[in-house]
Amino acid sequence: MEIKIDLFSDTGTRPSDEMREFMAKAEVGDEQLFEDPSVNKLTEMAADILGKEEAIYLPSGLMANQISFAVHCNPGDEIIMDESAHPIHYEGGATAIISGASIRSVEGKRGIFNLEQFEKAVRTKDYHDPQSKLLSIEQTSNLGGGTIWSLEQIEELTDKAHELGLKTHMDGARLFNAVAATEISAQRYAANFDSVWFDLSKGLGAPVGSVLAGSKQFINEARYWKQRLGGAMRQAGIIAAGGIYALKNNLERLKTDNDNAKLLAEELAKIPAVEIDPSTVETNIVIFKIKGEESAEIAEKLLEDGLRVSVLHDKIRAVTHLDVKKEEIFQAIDIFKKHLT
Repeated sequence: MEIKIDLFSDTGTRPSDEMREFMAKAEVGDEQLFEDPSVNKLTEMAADILGKEEAIYLPSGLMANQISFAVHCNPGDEIIMDESAHPIHYEGGATAIISGASIRSVEGKRGIFNLEQFEKAVRTKDYHDPQSKLLSIEQTSNLGGGTIWSLEQIEELTDKAHELGLKTHMDGARLFNAVAATEISAQRYAANFDSVWFDLSKGLGAPVGSVLAGSKQFINEARYWKQRLGGAMRQAGIIAAGGIYALKNNLERLKTDNDNAKLLAEELAKIPAVEIDPSTVETNIVIFKIKGEESAEIAEKLLEDGLRVSVLHDKIRAVTHLDVKKEEIFQAIDIFKKHLT
């Protein structure tokens, strides 16, 4: 079955011809020995963009999260995050296996919780309690529907976390979608975090990898965990070059993805069978319900006409990205109408 319009996820983006050519010409070396010029350039660029001392190139965002947890926490310590966060649902229980830390989930609103909820989640120093060691937030919130943590919310929570002796971590998989939507720099969003990473293989369109940043001491400890987890990638400059190209060429165009998601939501709202509030769509993720229909069954019907979406229990998720053009949004709407009216 041919997929004509793929709204399943922005992880499906494919490198452009220009990016492929740039990658093919990349200088390479052994990245584990710090001898790969392209990897070194990518990490320097990332550290500069995020305002951190150093950065490390990793195969995935999952590894970036888990390495951060392992550096910040000892076995038995507790990490505070929203109940919808990626490490709870999509990382295969890795936190329990790799760092031995546990997760204390908070019931936020569309992936975002407030200061009062955070303070209630922080444990006492009683020896019966697991010890709260890390605050982790996801920017933007995936299951929240691409919601953006405001700078005010971030500063409020991270200031309190540091006051209470906790470290702070940002899962910034789609950080640059937030930057594109608000025009607040990645450096400002990242300023109060002890560790922060962003994904290269989602909206930025590179084929592989994420970059994790923090202090020199943090990154030095992260290197031990990268080695323990088998994260050495040797002549990785070929794939790192995709990240360099993305940072040079694909940041501004994320605004188009956000605009296309807003357009999709506004058009979906015109279909009586769809339950959605377009005003809640802030970046490139659109989540909605179908009245009186099973989401999985609807998704199968859409796929028959070449439109792929993902299913989240009783909801449908559609994600815009660089492989989806504006005209394809209208084509997707026509397919939705065919099956929902």
